[in-house]
Amino acid sequence: MREQPKMIRDIPPDLTRSDVGTILVSPWLVGTPERQRAAVDSTIAEWSDLRWPDAFLSLNCFLNAAGDTVLNYAQWTSDEAHREFMRTQRPALVREIDAAVADIERPGVVRYRLYRSKIAADPAPSGSVVVVTADFDGPERARPWADTALRALEEDPVSAHFHVSLDGTRVLVYAEGADDSAWQRVQDIPGPDRFDSQRYRLYRSLSRPR
Repeated sequence: MREQPKMIRDIPPDLTRSDVGTILVSPWLVGTPERQRAAVDSTIAEWSDLRWPDAFLSLNCFLNAAGDTVLNYAQWTSDEAHREFMRTQRPALVREIDAAVADIERPGVVRYRLYRSKIAADPAPSGSVVVVTADFDGPERARPWADTALRALEEDPVSAHFHVSLDGTRVLVYAEGADDSAWQRVQDIPGPDRFDSQRYRLYRSLSRPR
């Protein structure tokens, strides 16, 4: 039996690692800061005991500043492998998490590809990240909006990673070192049918070494 891969805990995700084939982002609505932490602690405990699928690369659990949501950001090598995990292993894992923290609302997983990144040479220090989602009624507008938003951040000391959903109707921006004025400029760019911006901090993570 192959040895369980070494786990590295509580480090930010490497958003540009070359072996990522798909990115899965899912919010969990939990209601309170205490339930945020409990849900993540249970998730990490279950994953720590799990024999990791070969395609699994990382799981990063963020808490929003409002204290009511957990954002799960996972990296896998392929959608097919993740779908197989969802079919075979995830149901038991979720049952254990729900036994520890009841009534978690899960709106669903969105599949993304990393589209473009802007890496700041000297980013402003920050203990949090900003996650922006912009929704579009059709896929033809998402990438042009992302290109415009990236240009709007060119002069800011911010690292910003633009993701586009597999169906092309949503842009997710993961940014470090951003202040609120930068996101106001992004929010003012016309195009999205729905727009959301929230601050998160990384609480727990698991990752497979390269």
